[in-house]
Amino acid sequence: QVQLVESGGGLVQPGGSLRLSCAASGRILNFVAMVWHRRAPAKERELVATISGGGITSYADSVKGRFTISRPNANYAVYLQMNSLKPEDTAIYYCQLITKEGSYWGQGTHVTVSS
Repeated sequence: QVQLVESGGGLVQPGGSLRLSCAASGRILNFVAMVWHRRAPAKERELVATISGGGITSYADSVKGRFTISRPNANYAVYLQMNSLKPEDTAIYYCQLITKEGSYWGQGTHVTVSS
């Protein structure tokens, strides 16, 4: 059983920063990538950032230049460094782990950007 746990969410003022973490545990085979998604109130889920097993990254246009996805070495974990946060970044952020056999999701962590 693979489990993902996100942490690091909270309340931050506009212009501030947060770092989200996601750690996976369990039997993980044929790893492909880890992905951060978010769902803002009354909006569809949005793919925020992806990092492949080889370290290739990609970002939604809405977060390019402000967010950075990274993985610690030799661990099934992922960070999302979020800088210059805006009120429109308010959402529940979810971590996804993708393998060749399927994908796994965390429960999400809340991020609120407000003054």
